[in-house]
Amino acid sequence: MTQCSREALMETYRTEDYHTGGEPFRIVTDPGVPLPGRTVAERRMHAMSDGPADRVRRILCHEPRGHADMYGGFITPPDDDGAHFGVLFWHKDGFSTACGHGTIALGAWAVRTGRVSAPETGTTDVVIDVPSGRVTARVHTEQGQILGVDFLSVPSYVLATSVPVRTSAGELLVDVSYGGAIYAQLDVSAVGLSIDPEHTGELIALGRQIKWALNETEVARHPVDPRLSGIYGTILFQRLPATEPGEIRQRNATIFADGELDRSPCGSGTAARLATLAAAGELGAGEMLVHSSIVDSLFTARIVDRLEVAGYPAVLPEVTGMAYRTGDSTFTVDPLDPLVPGFVLR
Repeated sequence: MTQCSREALMETYRTEDYHTGGEPFRIVTDPGVPLPGRTVAERRMHAMSDGPADRVRRILCHEPRGHADMYGGFITPPDDDGAHFGVLFWHKDGFSTACGHGTIALGAWAVRTGRVSAPETGTTDVVIDVPSGRVTARVHTEQGQILGVDFLSVPSYVLATSVPVRTSAGELLVDVSYGGAIYAQLDVSAVGLSIDPEHTGELIALGRQIKWALNETEVARHPVDPRLSGIYGTILFQRLPATEPGEIRQRNATIFADGELDRSPCGSGTAARLATLAAAGELGAGEMLVHSSIVDSLFTARIVDRLEVAGYPAVLPEVTGMAYRTGDSTFTVDPLDPLVPGFVLR
């Protein structure tokens, strides 16, 4: 193979990169492969097969172009004219059903790039189809600057409470809720831990144990759509003293997929926590959850409506955060590179 022919066979992928609360989000408008399906949910099922879309995911997510905690998404057409676009969320282990931090990043990206027109000062709804349903990123601008983004999630509700789980720390009781994805939740005071970076290894290990202990059980079954079943992650949380009337403060480490630690407070996880707190009577109308992450980034969340889904009392959550652009990248794949599509070491 000559150098010219080798250059001609190079694969090229362009991305726009953001972070929301410290958690990366790599936006790919053209993955260069088919994403078949009539809806985003159908496209996710096709992408989950070991085919071209999954290969591109691994190229852009795994080392040496990514890392074990990388996150991103492929932009797709919407399900219908009611949304601006769709997205297939992905991480090191596959394609997820929902992503709040990614939705916040996509709202900021859509307004910044002009994909969705916005006033110099005002509020713009960016409507996005994701595998778990239709969500909205409400983008607030002032004099052309994006100041914040509200993530309006899908209806969220509790699936089970006080579920016993056997772990290396003994038997623990966890709650299980749906917030676009299904999460187990544990107050880390039960195991004598705190949500701090020095406990990262212990938190990841515990989160993985809880996820895999429950993943195939009845509590991980979505009541309406089996494609949304399975424990997506474990939210390990720590209660903090309130500083203002009408607020609940908590710090969390969300361990999702197989051992990924969310640097943000986790958008869909925050929606799940809102549902749990509401069901327990701890959070009411007009009150706010102030949710911080292991790196002290912050989301706030409130209940904007109450409804019922498949017989479950549900809440409609609004999660507010901010995303920042970190760069634009062009990645290439050499046809002679033996390490394509990449690798992860966790």
